[in-house]
Amino acid sequence: MFRRRLRLSAAAGAGLLIAATAATLGTPPTVAAPVDDPVVQVTIDSFGPVAPTPGEDVLIKGTVRNTSTETLDAPQALACIDRSHRLSTAAEIAAVSAEQDVAMDDRNSCSRMTTPDTGVFQQYDAPLAPNASMQFSLKVPWNEWRISHQTGVYVVGVVVRGTPQGQERLTVGRARTLMPVIGDQPLTRMVNTALIIPLQHRPTQLGGKRFTNESLAESMAPNGRLGRLLALGNGRKVTWLVDPATLDEARRIVKDGYDVGEGGKPTPGAGQAVVEAWLKAFDASRARGNQVALLPYGDPDIAGLLDAGDPLKQLVSDARRTTERFSLPPGFTNGLWLEGGAAASRYLAAASQGFPGASNDDLNLVGSGSWPAVERAGLTATSPVYDIRTPEGPRDTVRTVVADSALTAGGPDPDTGENPIQVRQRFAAETALIAASGKGSASVVAVPPRGWDSTGRATAALAGDLALPWINATSVGQVVAGTPRPPVIKAPAAPRSNAIMSADQLDGVKQLDQATTTFKDLLTNPTADLPEAMPEALLRSASISWRGFPDEAKRFAAVELGSVNLQLSKVHLVNNAVNGEHREIKVNLAGSKGTFPLTITNDTDWSVRVGIVVSPTNRTDLRIEPQQTRILAPKQKFTPRINASAEQNGLIRAGAQVITASGRPVGKSQELLIQASQYGSVGWILVGAACALLFGTSFVRIYRRIRTERRHPSPAQSSEAAADEQATPDALHPEPLDPPAADAPAGGSLREGVGSKDG
Repeated sequence: MFRRRLRLSAAAGAGLLIAATAATLGTPPTVAAPVDDPVVQVTIDSFGPVAPTPGEDVLIKGTVRNTSTETLDAPQALACIDRSHRLSTAAEIAAVSAEQDVAMDDRNSCSRMTTPDTGVFQQYDAPLAPNASMQFSLKVPWNEWRISHQTGVYVVGVVVRGTPQGQERLTVGRARTLMPVIGDQPLTRMVNTALIIPLQHRPTQLGGKRFTNESLAESMAPNGRLGRLLALGNGRKVTWLVDPATLDEARRIVKDGYDVGEGGKPTPGAGQAVVEAWLKAFDASRARGNQVALLPYGDPDIAGLLDAGDPLKQLVSDARRTTERFSLPPGFTNGLWLEGGAAASRYLAAASQGFPGASNDDLNLVGSGSWPAVERAGLTATSPVYDIRTPEGPRDTVRTVVADSALTAGGPDPDTGENPIQVRQRFAAETALIAASGKGSASVVAVPPRGWDSTGRATAALAGDLALPWINATSVGQVVAGTPRPPVIKAPAAPRSNAIMSADQLDGVKQLDQATTTFKDLLTNPTADLPEAMPEALLRSASISWRGFPDEAKRFAAVELGSVNLQLSKVHLVNNAVNGEHREIKVNLAGSKGTFPLTITNDTDWSVRVGIVVSPTNRTDLRIEPQQTRILAPKQKFTPRINASAEQNGLIRAGAQVITASGRPVGKSQELLIQASQYGSVGWILVGAACALLFGTSFVRIYRRIRTERRHPSPAQSSEAAADEQATPDALHPEPLDPPAADAPAGGSLREGVGSKDG
């Protein structure tokens, strides 16, 4: 009955147990089984020697903490071992069960050493109260292990038992580790081991001297993560895997100093001396012969960018080209680091080829954990160098180094992958089996997985194992050179999408890419004039190092986007502000065709090539003649005349957009209100018909009047005609006419006069 209460109390304390585990440097406890949560946290803080030989005693020290709500009487810590299995291969180590589905009190794979006269247990007189801790120190004589003198690996550890007050005795906690034993027979070969240590930090530079925070300088301090990692190269042969963006930011701090703050008034940075000391130590390590492999600039999320398609996939090549021109003395290598689904052939082919400077000497690094366990077993222990098939690329295969993921796996209990003791013991066990398994040359490459070992202590444990007697520390370059004809293998399969960055992060990178590309296209001479900080900031915004800092990543991309948009806003249409607000531009269009001016200003410090596009938004009859782009010098304005026509009168709403030479819009469209005052085509037809009718009728009337007057002239016209005849020469009129009678009526004709006279 009490066991049931005890298990319930353990479930209530599960959150506390997890938090305590994360803060402990020793061995974390086994994750609780669903049916029986552990009630004490057991950690192994030290284990030595790392690999005992027959006859050597082993000392195990650690801590027990009661995470339950029950007091445990007569607590006891006991050494344990699984004698039934001498592990002799890497596959057998990987197959050790975590026993997650077995209640703690029923887990018996690690048998307790309970003989009173052996001294392999520790009894406590005082009860162990809730939240109380106790230390244990167990010295295990060699004979008490009762194991073979052959080389092999054993699962050993510590179990804790206690009696809840008034109830039965229980096993309430356990922690295990791997113990490699070097037998009486000498090991058959040395293991050439290349330890790759990544040196990268999430981006912090916002541009110029402005940095988001002090995290880079803090990490480079002697007690910071990058400081501790760099110190591992002192007196050791290691290979540095470096993000050049991290080195770039560090060098800018040293050269110009820096300010800290995302907005408002920044504060002066305080870590310039620390960063300078770190850079000097890095250069000294490289001068001692430690190889340097440079990642693509910013260490971008290769799978995420390639899966996103255009335009983001182009950033992969941009990052490789930026690294290629990064200034370092001879001896550095171009590097590529892919894990998990990102190791698929489509990513490996795209990221390892197609950029200037790509060669067979590049370090293309992939973790063996990218393959399923059944396929991983096919990777030989002789050499980690392979030619991986890449049917999607210009080359059929890519020379690749496959790091052994088992070397950094920790175990055998879950959640021990970053524990220094567990990592050290696993590395020693795996390499000892390789050294005992054959003859001839054998090489391995170890690299901590991404997002691993936030403190650097587990990596330090790996570096400490380079001093093991069967280890020959070397560089990755030497391992590759020792494998002139690597075997050809198939790349691991991968899901359809393998991005590390979230959809929001990718969207932020895409917006920044569009703005940066527009500004580059705007410049008359982008190769020389584009500020170097812009494309570098774009690459850093896509860094895989943002994993674990999503909010900081979004702010970084937003700040950089605002910086680029600020420059783009300096190239715009001139518009007078009313009460501090920009209103629409009003123009009038009289007649079927007309012109109106628009002014573009360039307030940047660079020459730009710009044009204008006017597009109606509420009408389709507005026609605008295309404008030629024009180079506009810094701080100058340009006022082109826009030729337009409309078939109908009325108000036309349109947008005026400044564009680059290739037609990319710059900034927001400016609203135009065009007042068209003109006849349409029907109106012009009516006007023409009216004019034709008017002139036609007038012509007919005039013609008829003239004809009538010629037929029936008036007396005045007759007198004029007579006068004309008198003025005519005699040759035309030989006989003069008689003068009219005196009594002839005035104005009458000769005929009428004659007629009147006869009658």
